[in-house]
Amino acid sequence: MDINASRGMRAGATEDKVRAVAEAATSPLFARVRKHFTEPQIVELTAAVALENFRSKFNVALGIEAQGFCVLR
Repeated sequence: MDINASRGMRAGATEDKVRAVAEAATSPLFARVRKHFTEPQIVELTAAVALENFRSKFNVALGIEAQGFCVLR
């Protein structure tokens, strides 16, 4: 099992849902997402999540620090 599946399960995803990701377009476990978003919106959300994941890995690898746009307390 890869790290993303492990993190997803720690965040509350069930093992069944993790296994069903490959069939997300037809799986009833993902019906709520399909109920609230159109297919193009799901694609856009997926792309945005992928971009942020890429940025987080890229920035850490290059030692790029936070720029102060968001103050965390």
